[in-house]
Amino acid sequence: MIHSVSFFIQQGSEKEVFRRRHLLRFLLSLATVLLTLLSTFAVEPTKENQVFPLPTPAQDDSNFGSAIQRTMTLLATSTPEHRHPVRILFYGQSITKQKWWIDVANDLKKRFPNADLVIENRALGGFDASRLIRPAEHDLYPFYPDLTIFHVYGGDEDYEAIIANLRRRTTSEIAFHSDHITWQPTHTNADTPDNIKAYEWHNFHSIHWLAKIAQKYGGELIEIRRPWRQYLKDNNLQPKDLLSDDIHLNDHGNFLLASLVKPHLRYNPNFSTDLWKDLVRNYEVGTDVQWKDGKLVLEFEGNRIDAIAAQSNNGNSPQAQILIDGKKPSEFSELYTITRPSEAVGVDWPAIIQVSSEKPLLVEDWTARITEINNDASQFKFEVLGSKTGRDGSGISERKFVSNSGRVVIEPRNWWLKNASEQSGKTTPKGFEIKWQVKPMFADTYVAPIVENPALESFTTLAQNLKNSKHRLEIISTKNGIVPIQALRVYKPPLMPAVVSPQAVPNPSN
Repeated sequence: MIHSVSFFIQQGSEKEVFRRRHLLRFLLSLATVLLTLLSTFAVEPTKENQVFPLPTPAQDDSNFGSAIQRTMTLLATSTPEHRHPVRILFYGQSITKQKWWIDVANDLKKRFPNADLVIENRALGGFDASRLIRPAEHDLYPFYPDLTIFHVYGGDEDYEAIIANLRRRTTSEIAFHSDHITWQPTHTNADTPDNIKAYEWHNFHSIHWLAKIAQKYGGELIEIRRPWRQYLKDNNLQPKDLLSDDIHLNDHGNFLLASLVKPHLRYNPNFSTDLWKDLVRNYEVGTDVQWKDGKLVLEFEGNRIDAIAAQSNNGNSPQAQILIDGKKPSEFSELYTITRPSEAVGVDWPAIIQVSSEKPLLVEDWTARITEINNDASQFKFEVLGSKTGRDGSGISERKFVSNSGRVVIEPRNWWLKNASEQSGKTTPKGFEIKWQVKPMFADTYVAPIVENPALESFTTLAQNLKNSKHRLEIISTKNGIVPIQALRVYKPPLMPAVVSPQAVPNPSN
């Protein structure tokens, strides 16, 4: 290449050669300056290209990660030969949507490259606990994470109800972080009573109330409020220096939050297994449970059961009939889930934040079509259609809607078109369609998958969201033979009361 450049420079008139030589000298000088600057400001690789100062390490981190060791064990014990599947969900509102979560997710992928990680963020900006509890029916519990990383503002009662639902309906471990600091007292006349009251409430909520919730439900409290305050002091910063507005994080704030969350996501084999040893159990076929006359039977206790495929020597996909308590899984109405409805105009919020039903569901696609609507979406008419049910009735926004089949129920407060219009300034047109699906959390027939990569688990969920009690599973081979199943995995959520009352803890803001 050097010879080619030299040849190019020497071509043409003497004047052109002179001009090219000067241009080359200038470009080489510029490149030298740029390389010098890059070497001067380059960050050492061990600091992961970070330009912000790290927070001071916690004085006592001995308990960090103690409440999430099932997840961390799965991650840490994954090998190239056996990659454990691990599902992690970030859930909350706008703070959870900010890019700090990507830093945390990438850190987990880097530290545990052998794990079969599925990481999602389903947070909804602007949805405090009193709102988030409704779309959580679509987003959170059906996802059935191994670990939920959670933060939300709003009422304590709804916050606790979300945590209780997770522990009652899934085996998910929970790591919830406290509130970052957006304002601090200046001890001047600028400290308004409202600011002081809010500051004290967040202190109490973050340090005391969340600690009680963590203890009650076996959660991992990532307390960031005190280290955030210390970080501001250590680096001579004001709360606004880490914010992009009055509450949301800028790049520096995102870095700090990620830096305070990551130390809790660690594996420590010395921690007790009492919190998680009975949540998920494998029953090995051939050891714990046996095929007999073309049938595999397991008595189990829990609300979910998976079949983990074994390698098949013949390369085909044998099938088996599935029965739970003597019935097809499809006959259990609770084993169907409704997906989050599609977004409203101009926002990333669902147009309906919760859809429910009064009658058993079918696996099908649904559409709600707006037939008439005013400018601010405060009043409208609509009709609903199911891909199998067909036209299923019409309604108006101000009244509770129950479709003709009973498979669609929409409360007036769950329509989010007016909220979207107020947020975006955009109108919802006549004919606008909102879509959702009803999906199965079961399999009536087990079709043995072909295991192409033995390092990855190939599993089929036979039933999810059963009543958390004792059940009987029967797997009946259609050809009276043995279906290649390596193990059956049973999930048993911690037993929690069905109704959660607010904590009887005094709140200094009241």
